[in-house]
Amino acid sequence: MSTPQARRARIAIVGGGLAGLFAAWRLAQQGERGFVLFEARATLGGRIQSVDAAGAPMDVAAAARDGVDRFDLGPSWFWPALQPQLAGLVDALGLARFDAFEDGELLVERSPHQPAVRLRGFASEPPAARLRGGTGALVAALRARLPDAGLHPGHTVHALRLDAGEIELQVQSADGAGQAWRAERVLLALPPRLAAARLALEPALPPGLLHRWRATPTWMAPHAKYVAVYPQPFWRAQGLSGGARSAVGPLGEIHDVSMPGGHAALFGFVGLPAPARQALGDEGLRARCRAQLGRLFGAGAATPVADALKDWAADPLTATGDDQDAAAHHAGAPPPGAGHGPWQGRLVGIASEWSPRFPGYLAGAVDAAERGVRGCLGLPPAP
Repeated sequence: MSTPQARRARIAIVGGGLAGLFAAWRLAQQGERGFVLFEARATLGGRIQSVDAAGAPMDVAAAARDGVDRFDLGPSWFWPALQPQLAGLVDALGLARFDAFEDGELLVERSPHQPAVRLRGFASEPPAARLRGGTGALVAALRARLPDAGLHPGHTVHALRLDAGEIELQVQSADGAGQAWRAERVLLALPPRLAAARLALEPALPPGLLHRWRATPTWMAPHAKYVAVYPQPFWRAQGLSGGARSAVGPLGEIHDVSMPGGHAALFGFVGLPAPARQALGDEGLRARCRAQLGRLFGAGAATPVADALKDWAADPLTATGDDQDAAAHHAGAPPPGAGHGPWQGRLVGIASEWSPRFPGYLAGAVDAAERGVRGCLGLPPAP
């Protein structure tokens, strides 16, 4: 039996990252007010996470009020020429974008026994762009356009059950209190693998669909990302782009992520697998990253004013056990919902991994969420 005190919404969104917030915004644009959004984390943004110039975690939903010094530990770039839908959203929200810095030579470190060599750099084609204030500026702009009453950070959805033509959601708040909600449809703004692992569904999804969801890698889940902050981008005066590739590590790929009008920064993808990172520990790994930057860019690079590390494989709201030893790649999108049976049309995946065009990218979150909202409201597909 359903809980008598269950609250109601026409559409429930599970997940408060870019996909979930964009879906809520699009529903509001279409005049739909009967929606509610649940996010398990205490803050909105999902895999969009940032630190400030002191290396401290920031509430990305407040990015618009906190200036430009935001350094992303999640997604950082997009490609306007390839991703016009996302570029249009950035423009519609009035956000400032700039080309990623790639001028200068690239450092390549092939062996621990030889110094890095300088090679001619190369620019992305088409050009990559970043947002002033970091990717969290997207979250902040969408959050500012949504009503407080419909957003519930710090609320974890544990179970979905079909009952009398509605979906009952079992929700737990941060203080441990249980809640019940009922909705006509649910939009899953969670990665497929995470949704399959964390949500109890009654009745169960078709076995083939559940297998596809579990087999879809979550973008960033096996990754760890590191950022070092400096007063100035001193490497540019040396004719360097701030980019590097290393077979020595621990950082395998390094980029300049300085903020125009703010601090300078170098950002890297950690090349060590999750078990090796966990064995080193957070501070041990950060120390090795600092030493590598000093080895590559000079002694000054080994003493940043601040640094930060985010190991996504250790984040239970991103990664599952299947992600610990997995290769990191953008996988093909699985079906976003059941093609038959009781869940057909009622439960739809809208996270980035469900995008057939840009799975795993920021643009994929916008694409998948737009598809889900249009289907939910009975609108024709976007051109």
